[in-house]
Parts: sequence; structure tokens; C-alpha cells
Amino acid sequence: MPIALFALAVGAFGIGLTEFVIAGILPQIAAEFSVSIPKAGMMATSYALGVFVGAPLLTVLGAKVPRKAMLIALAGIFTVGNIITAIAPTMEVAIAGRIITSFNHGAFFGIGSIIAASLVAPGRQASAIAFMFSGLTLANLLGVPAGTWLAQTFSWRLVFWVIAGIGLLTMASVAVLVPHIAKGKAIALRNELRAFVDPQVLLVMGITIFGPAAFFTSITYIAPMMVQEAGFTAGGVAGLMVLFGLGLAVGNWIGGRFADRSLFGTLFVTLAAQGLVLLVFWAGVESQWVASISVFLMAAFGFATVSPIQKLVMERASHAGAPTMAASVNIGMFNLGNALGAWAGGVTIAAGFGLASPNWAGAILSFIALGLAFLAWQSARKGYILPIPE
Repeated sequence: MPIALFALAVGAFGIGLTEFVIAGILPQIAAEFSVSIPKAGMMATSYALGVFVGAPLLTVLGAKVPRKAMLIALAGIFTVGNIITAIAPTMEVAIAGRIITSFNHGAFFGIGSIIAASLVAPGRQASAIAFMFSGLTLANLLGVPAGTWLAQTFSWRLVFWVIAGIGLLTMASVAVLVPHIAKGKAIALRNELRAFVDPQVLLVMGITIFGPAAFFTSITYIAPMMVQEAGFTAGGVAGLMVLFGLGLAVGNWIGGRFADRSLFGTLFVTLAAQGLVLLVFWAGVESQWVASISVFLMAAFGFATVSPIQKLVMERASHAGAPTMAASVNIGMFNLGNALGAWAGGVTIAAGFGLASPNWAGAILSFIALGLAFLAWQSARKGYILPIPE
């Protein structure tokens, strides 16, 4: 893989860490700000919603900026947001810091996906995108467990100071490793929005929302769920986050490898398997063995959908002549799904269904995504494309 992809992977590592570490440190945040677990879950929901809003906004604003300079600026936003979170005196300020941080997410992955795909042969594009996302999986494999341990041993604030340092490293890595890339064309909103009347784009974005939302529904509340339902210690939760990271790494490899062969085949298998695993997790939540295996498998099957979904959106949006906005918006859709998942899990807990209830809620979301994947496949197989208005 081209060396420039390593800089993208560093940025993805920081983004993955700041997004997913919340799952391991939610009890510490709730305790410091004296709020409930569902209320502390707003640290995850606000970030995800910020990505959804920030992705198209910064893509439009940065369209005429050279892509290398834009990536450095996005990493700067990321750094500032994490510093604000680290020093936040109140929950409201911490949430504001999370929103600022999130504005980097969609545009960084959207621009990064385009750069990654442009640096390799057509038959290797999904693999190149997966390589960039490997930074995110590595964050979950190593960074999130380490962050969970730091929060339990020292302070959750230290975690965000470390993430801010990774933001500075990202800026330096992009400056050194990424070659100069010409600025993109100015984005004409009318032209870019043409992609969003293509039924394939709309259906795949629906998969984007509901598919990853399924495992995020569960993982957001994994710390209190595992401590109170399965009897894990705080150290055991850190170990579960290692399994979660391993699952993401395996899923990223599976998605990148098999999506270049069969996009829809990969989606059918992974979405169905994810839903079944979540149901097993709900039924056997009190067993530490069942919980451990389920955490690994739901991460593996859930994240295996990311590369094929992103590639499919880029292909369909390119047909409409508007891949830039669609690539970034689809990253925002992933995080809209994360927000939906975190919200759905919080609602089921608050409604009195128990700390394990996010698992069956996530299974429902996964099966909805599977249904949308089937509709998208049917549409593609019949060659049906909604006429795109001029």
C-alpha cells in the first residue's frame, strides 16, 4: 500500500479512539458529573450527531482547499475539540467539546476514502479503504482498552489529553507522508445532491444507518451491562474492549477482502450474522463466556459491512457525477446510525427493560439493514436507476 495511507491510518486511529473509548469510560464520566448512565451516553450521541452535521458542511466548505491542507486543518479541529473535552468543568462543556471534535470525522474519512481509492488500481480500492480504516480498528484493539485502563487508574480526562496528542501526530504525519494533492472542484450543491435521488445511494445509506447502529446500540452500554449483568470487574471490561477491537480488526479484513469479490454477498452474510449474535448475547448475557464471544463476533460482523457500504456508495454516487459529497455524507450516516444506536439503547434501559435490552434492540436494527440490503440488491440486479434530473 502507498505510504500516504499510513498518515490516513494515524488519523483514523485518533478518530476511532475518541469515538469508541466512551464505551469503556462511561461510568467514570457519569460519576464525575453526577448524572445517570443514559444521560452520560449523550457523550456518544452528541459526537455521532455532530459527525452527521459536520460531514457535508465541511466537505462543501473545504472543497476548493488542497486536500492535504484540508486534512491538516481537520486534524487541528480534532485536537482542539479533545482539549475542550479534557478540561470541561461541566457536562455541557464536555458535550460541546465532543461536537467540535466530531466535525473532523466525516470530512476526514470522506476525503481520505477518495485519496485512498485514487492511489491504487481499481481492483484494490476496497482494500485501500480498508487499510485506512485499519487505524480505526487498531484504535479499538489497543487504544480503547488502554484508554479504559487510564480512566479507571487515573482520570478519564487524561484519555482526552492523550487523544489530543494523537491529533498533533496526525497533523505531522499528513504533512510529511501525504503528497501534494490538487484541490477538488468547487462543489455545486445542486449537482452533488443529484446523487441522492439514485435509489441505490438511498438504500445503501439506509444500510449505513441501521447496520453499524446495531452493534453500537450494545457497545455504548457495555461497561455497566457487563459489570451488573455478567459480573465482570472493571479490569474485565478493559479485556472485553480488547476483544471488541480484535473483532473490528477481523471484520475490517473480512470486509476489505470479500467486498472486492461480492459486495452484496458480504453484506447479506454479515448483517444476518450480526443480528443473530446480538440475540444470543441478550439471551446469554449472564454468562461471561457468551458475553465475551458475542462482543467479538458482533464487532467482527458489524464492522465487516463498512468497506463494502462505503465502496458501494462511492460507485453509485460516481454514476451521478457527485462522489465527493456522497462519500462524506455516508460517513455521517454511519454516525447517525451510531447516534440512533446509543439513543435506542438508552431508551430501552430507561424504559425498564434492563441493561441487557440494548442487545435485542440492536438485533432489530441489524435485520432492518438486512432487508434494505436485499432491496438494494434487487434494484441493482434489475438495473433499475431512478432518472437523475438535470
